[in-house]
Parts: sequence; structure tokens; C-alpha cells
Amino acid sequence: MTSRKSWHLDRRTFLRGSGIAMGLPWLECMSGSSLAATEESSNAKRLCALYFGFGVSLPKEDSDQAKWRWFPNGTGKDFQFTETLQPLEKHRSHLSVLGGLSHPNGRRMGAHDTGDTFLTGAYLNNKMLQNTVSVDQVAATAASEQTRFSSLVLSTDGGVGEPTRSSTLSYDMKGRPLPALNQPQQIFDRLFGAGDADVLRKQRRLKSAAGMLDRVLEDSKSLRRRLGAHDQDKLDEYLASVEEIERGVQRSQQWLEVPRPELSDQDREMLHLDADDEAPRNFIRTMYDLVYLAFRTDSTRVATYQITNMADCSSKAAKFPQLEGFKSSLHSLAHDWNKPGGAEALSRWDQFMASQLSYFLDRMSQTSEGEGSLLDNSLVLYGSSNSTTHNNRNYPLILAGGNNLGLQHGHYHRFEEKTPMSNLLLTMLHCIGSKQESFADSTNTMAEILAP
Repeated sequence: MTSRKSWHLDRRTFLRGSGIAMGLPWLECMSGSSLAATEESSNAKRLCALYFGFGVSLPKEDSDQAKWRWFPNGTGKDFQFTETLQPLEKHRSHLSVLGGLSHPNGRRMGAHDTGDTFLTGAYLNNKMLQNTVSVDQVAATAASEQTRFSSLVLSTDGGVGEPTRSSTLSYDMKGRPLPALNQPQQIFDRLFGAGDADVLRKQRRLKSAAGMLDRVLEDSKSLRRRLGAHDQDKLDEYLASVEEIERGVQRSQQWLEVPRPELSDQDREMLHLDADDEAPRNFIRTMYDLVYLAFRTDSTRVATYQITNMADCSSKAAKFPQLEGFKSSLHSLAHDWNKPGGAEALSRWDQFMASQLSYFLDRMSQTSEGEGSLLDNSLVLYGSSNSTTHNNRNYPLILAGGNNLGLQHGHYHRFEEKTPMSNLLLTMLHCIGSKQESFADSTNTMAEILAP
């Protein structure tokens, strides 16, 4: 246990006076107050997953269109970014490009069906639509006691969508989709905007809910004794769900009296909370800003953001390219990548997306935290479950951050197809401290991306 010095402050220290309590930001003098406090501040370990649908531009490496290829030239440390990922050159030492990986189950599925399983590795078809837990929710379970929100689930379309055309990346322990948020103002209010009246109203609701749940659980004891074995099993499954809700209620009560973090005027001015899907650049950057602020304030340590999904033309994001001046919708760009001029057109869209990712990595890397940056203490996975549209192999993937979590970057790794993407997801879990022995169909961790 780290000894506490007289000048050390607890991470949950508040300024009290005139009947109010204000939470302090993270200060260096908090870093040594205790092992728990250290873990809550500079040594917090975070995971973020970002997804885009329909794949990327992949002309042949020896063609005259090769510069529009998403994957870099060369391998290992000597790789060179093509035009497509050039916006990420400045973050070279903080990221790895990964080629060859995919989910074996995804290779057996329909061309548009794999967005649902990007973080789960499950198998879905028309007869079996039951998903499994996503890697972010495994991570969220491990960190849930340390933060106000166990995870932040975002997408452009919001909600859950429909099976095989999901508008969320996140699935609970039973494989049920978790609804994604897609309105910046709503997300901001949830993270930072609770007023006194709202707190009191929540306290009354939670107290009432806790009482009702207690009565349900008490009544169930006498009811269970009167049921047969089969009905007892069904009741036990139901009560497990009730107890899960009760834990959520207790957790919400625990955080009600903890003030939400205060943001600076500069932070507020940078946000475009009125951004919507009619202005893609502002919208995507605002969603990235909200993830960044949620991490920086330790409101959560796990986030997912589905930028575009696989729902053909019905997705709000399908029109993003046209709104940014491109001639075609996202679906058309992806389908036409191998037609004359198509490789460059899709590549320029891929480049636009890489620029937004670079913006996010800028903010994360420029924020000091402990002996490094916010990015050094966070894992950021970015990619798609198609290589080219309708091809569920060789996912285009970038893993960024985590320099303080055991990762070694500055490489382009090409893996054999027999290596399942779940090996990457398991490795990420280990980097943030999870003791998971396996995840989905993993066969091992990935030593290639770890520091020696």
C-alpha cells in the first residue's frame, strides 16, 4: 500500500462551504494518496472502440492506383502511409496498423451482417440472431465501481437498430444490444448537466424503485417454495434480472451526491452541441469531444462509437459523403471502389475519416495525465468488419494509445487469416487489467503488438 503524505489529497476531495460541495479536478498531489486514488486518476486504464461500415479502398499494391490503398506500403517499422492514412503520420509512434485479422464467424456471415459482431465475434444468421457479450462490456464490468457511468455507448443513428443492421456496437452479458445515444446535447447533459432539482427528483425515483425491488425480492422467497422445479428455474432467471436492476439502482444512488465534473469555458466553447447528421465533420468531432471529456473527467473508462453502420441507405450516415461534397452516398462509394475513379473517390472519404480520428488522437495525446498523456493510458481501436464492401476478411484496423499499458507501436503488422480478431480483443482486455482467460473464439494473446 502506498503511504499517504500530509500533502496528498483523496481523488474524491470536495470543497465545502455555504452549503455546496464542489469536486476538485485531478491534481498531482492526489497521485500518491493511496493505491486506490492512484488507480482512479493517473493510472486509470481506458478502452474505446470506433467503427465504420462498408470497408475501404483497396486497389492492388502494384497498380497505378496503389496510392489510394488504405493499408500502408511495406511492413514492420519501415511502413509508409499512403495518401489515405496520411493524416495519421504525426501519430505514428502512438499507433499500429493491423492487417489480415477478421472474425472466423464473420467470414461465414452475410456481407452486411458483421457490424453487429465487430466487438463480439459471434455468429448470426437468419435463423439465429442471438449475439454474445461485446468486449467493451467485459471491460466495463471490471471498471464499473470506479466511475459514474460504466460505459458510454454512442452511434450516429442511435438506439439499437435491427439484428444484422445494428446501430450499436455494445452488447450485455446475455448478448442483448445496449441502446446507443446520438444527440450531443443529451449526451452532454447526461455527463455534466444535472441540476439540484434534477438530483432531488432522481433521489425520490431511486428511493421508490429501491423499495419496490426490495418488496419484489422478499415476495419471491415465499412464491418460490410453491413452484415446481421448471418454474423455479424460470423465476430464478427473472430474479437475476431484478437483482441486476437493483445493483444499477444502488450504483446510481451512490453517485447522486458526488458532484459532476466542471468543464472550463474553453472546453464548452469547443463543443458543437447543436451538431447533427446534416454536418458530418462537426457531428463526428463533437462525438469524439464527448468521449474525450468523459475520459478526461473519469466519468467513464469505456466508450464505443459506431460512426457508420451497415444499414445500406437507411442509415443517417449514408449521406455523410454527399454532405461533405462527395458525389455519391457512402454505400455507392463503397460499391464502386473498383470502377474507374472509384478507388480515389472512396480513398478520399477514408482520408476524411482518418482526419477526424487524428483530431481525436490530438486531443487525447495533448492532455497530460500522470507520467504521460490521456492517450498513453487509453486503448483506441478503429476499424471496420469489411475490407472492401461485402468482403468479411482482412479488416482494416488501427490500434492507438496504450503506450503506458504495455503496447509497442509504430508498426504495420500483417497477420495470417488463421489468427482470429478475438486474440486482439483479449490482448486489449489484458492491457487494461482484465483477468479474462479467453474472449469469444480467441486462441491466444498477440505478443506482436506488446512491448518486450
